[in-house]
Amino acid sequence: MDKRAEDLRKVMVKRLEREGYLKSEAVKKAMLEVPREMFVPEAYRDYAYMDTPLNIGHGQTISAPHMVAMMLELLDIGENDIILEIGGGLGYHAAVASRIARNGKVYSVEIIPELAKEAARRLEKCGCDNAEVRIGDGGEGLPEKAPFDRIFMACAAPAIPEPLMNQLKEGGRIVAPVGDTEVQTLILGIKQGGRLITERHGYCRFVPMRGRWGFDYRST
Repeated sequence: MDKRAEDLRKVMVKRLEREGYLKSEAVKKAMLEVPREMFVPEAYRDYAYMDTPLNIGHGQTISAPHMVAMMLELLDIGENDIILEIGGGLGYHAAVASRIARNGKVYSVEIIPELAKEAARRLEKCGCDNAEVRIGDGGEGLPEKAPFDRIFMACAAPAIPEPLMNQLKEGGRIVAPVGDTEVQTLILGIKQGGRLITERHGYCRFVPMRGRWGFDYRST
């Protein structure tokens, strides 16, 4: 066990709690348990507990810890939930979610094969047995595993993709950054009566979604 990293993780969690990002014991416990340094490139391990996004290659980033905490609090994950993540990166967000949904399952969809394979390796090394990585276009969701109790997007889109809304259970929650390529609004959607009731939770900045539901897609 890396004692220095463990101490830095405790400091990070206390800071997030003090700043109001961490509110529930479930999310706090999960962020204390997951070693963030395992989910960043070796060159950035010394910065793993800074509250900032970090480059993970392929034009992608790992979200800042405060954003991970904020999204997980909005999701309000239950211990038996089946969860879909879009834009898995190297697996940190999925790892924390899997600790909360300890009797459930997290499916993480990543469009970049190299990142997906590395995320799967790191999740296995971390002991996240209830997290599974798939390679694919996240905007299409994962229909063979639907419906989901919770869905979250770690990449920005012009709108919440329709397949994700369709794959969300009635009463389920989805959290997504929606906007343009420069700035987005963090949206919480709760499915009621077959439609999403949405709330806005401040501005954010995520890497753009790739694939059919991203910014580069043009219908023909």
